[in-house]
Amino acid sequence: MSDILKSYPVVALKQVSPVYFRLAFAAPGLARVVKPGQFIHIKVSEGFEPFFRRPFSVYRAHDGIVEIFFEPVGKGSRLLTSKKRGDTLDVLGPLGKPFTPPAAGIKQIVFIGGGIGAAPFMLFSDRIKVHKAEKLLLYGGRSKAHTFSMTDFKKNGVRVLTATDDGSVGVKGRVSELFKEIRLAPATMIYTCGPRPMMAAVQAFAKVHDLRGEASCEEVMACGLGACLGCSIPTVHGYRTVCHDGPVFGLNELVF
Repeated sequence: MSDILKSYPVVALKQVSPVYFRLAFAAPGLARVVKPGQFIHIKVSEGFEPFFRRPFSVYRAHDGIVEIFFEPVGKGSRLLTSKKRGDTLDVLGPLGKPFTPPAAGIKQIVFIGGGIGAAPFMLFSDRIKVHKAEKLLLYGGRSKAHTFSMTDFKKNGVRVLTATDDGSVGVKGRVSELFKEIRLAPATMIYTCGPRPMMAAVQAFAKVHDLRGEASCEEVMACGLGACLGCSIPTVHGYRTVCHDGPVFGLNELVF
C-alpha cells in the first residue's frame, strides 16, 4: 500500500470552462507509471468530512506532473476547487485496469466521451501520438458551459467533433448524432467513457456494425480496491467491481 499511497504538492488549479477545472500536482513516480484509463483516489480534506476518498481519472501525466479534470458537483469535488499551489494532496494510485493500447493493425481510433468522460482520453491520445491510425474524438455535453478547449487533443492529431443537447456548440443532440462520422471498417477501435445511457448507445452501435471497443465506467467508489463491493455493476460474467475489475471493460461485457 505504501508504494501507491503518497502525498504530493499542488502546482496549479485552473478553471477551464464555467463548470470544469483542471488540477495539477507534482508526482514524478506516478506520472511515469500511470496508464490511460487508470484512476487515482484523492483524500479531499484534512479531516474526516467527507470520510471517503474521491476517484478521478488521470487527465494528463507528463514531465513529473499529474493532472485531473473534474466538475465540482458534490461536497468532495467542490473542496478541490479551494486548493492552492503548495497545498498537499493525499493520493492513492494508480488504481484499476487501464485501456488496451490499439493493435498495430488498427486504422481508426475513435474516442467517445460525454462530459468529464473525455478526461482519460487526453492521456490516451498523448501516449498514442505515434500510432499511424486516424484518431477521432466524438464529444458530447449538455451545453456550451459543459464543453472546453480541445486544442491539446488537436495537437495530438485527433479530429474533434462536438454535440450539445441545446445546440449551443456543434451538432444539436446527443453524441450519438455523431456516430455517422465513424468509418465502418473492421480496423476501427472504439473507446468510450461517460454516462451509462451514452455508453449503452455506443455498445448498440458497435454491435450492429461489428466494431471492437472498450468502455471506462464511472461509479461512486468508496474503497477503490474492490473490498467493499459498493461499485459493483452487472456484466455478462456476473457482477464486477468498477474499481478493481475495471474501470475499463470490454464494451461487449457490460450489461446496461
